[in-house]
Amino acid sequence: MDSNIKELIAIGASVACNCHPCVKFHTAKAREMEVSEADIKQAYRVGKMVRKGAASQMDDLIDQIGE
Repeated sequence: MDSNIKELIAIGASVACNCHPCVKFHTAKAREMEVSEADIKQAYRVGKMVRKGAASQMDDLIDQIGE
């Protein structure tokens, strides 16, 4: 796996876990590595989808155990 892909994964993971400093750091690093803005935005979208899915599952769990 090349370093650009690793950085894009780091961006997505940072978004998914709501780590503001991590998103800033990895976005800056990706830009320094000349990763395209389109790829960076795609990593943001993937991270948001993961975060949304995890939050939805937590909401479902809370609903189940709170009854």
